[in-house]
Amino acid sequence: MRILFIGDIFAKVGRDLVRRAVPALVRTRGIDLVIANGENAAGGFGLTRDISKELFDTGIAVMTSGNHVWDKREILGFIDEEPRLLRPFNYPAGTPGRGSTIVTLSSGTRVAILNLMGRVFMTALDDPFSIGRAEAERLRQHADVLLVDFHAEATSEKVALGWHLDGIATAVVGTHTHVQTADAQVLPGGTAYCTDVGMTGPHDGVIGVERGPIIQRFLTGLPTRFDTASGMPRLHAVIVTADVATGAATAIERLSLTPTDIEDLR
Repeated sequence: MRILFIGDIFAKVGRDLVRRAVPALVRTRGIDLVIANGENAAGGFGLTRDISKELFDTGIAVMTSGNHVWDKREILGFIDEEPRLLRPFNYPAGTPGRGSTIVTLSSGTRVAILNLMGRVFMTALDDPFSIGRAEAERLRQHADVLLVDFHAEATSEKVALGWHLDGIATAVVGTHTHVQTADAQVLPGGTAYCTDVGMTGPHDGVIGVERGPIIQRFLTGLPTRFDTASGMPRLHAVIVTADVATGAATAIERLSLTPTDIEDLR
């Protein structure tokens, strides 16, 4: 089977790319399931009910998130009633929403999705290594395939978790930094890994926002307003190919698609 995982969807530019690309990729690349990180989909910060529904309507089956998931207050009620929207599993007990889910495809294949968040240079949450592995092992008892979205800042923490879950997870893919890394590989135990899938949105700024004010902030140290960039739209994603019988990955492919690339798929 083949899973398409789309990196951080950023603002309307990212949503427009997803709307155009998902149906074309599903049709031309034999995709069985689409998962995406959507925590920046609402203007670059957070998610709303309407935008979540808009993205699900494109063909996304499950959306993961991270530290920006709470930026729009209305999500607090919606995340409890929408099982397709995940927040990091290692938030403390009592946090709204859920951190993992299992999707059953029409073929009968059961795919588990686990969302974790790192602690290095991030908000201190529960240990993603210990409780993440325990939840991964639990999910594998009930699912044929398991994909983990590790939303983290530090490359070392992401690489370490990939090795920690090698042979348990079908794939461990990183999000959060908005910069696609060139280390997509299948680890010896059969886990597909990529440190960061990248960002689906505008690439003419600084990780999604207008570059001018950000440069001034670095020059002066003064706070600035973050405005969403709009140029150089690009969809970043990976396609993970998995053996359903074993739960192991057999391949992982990085995608970096311009609007012209997407149009050519049609």
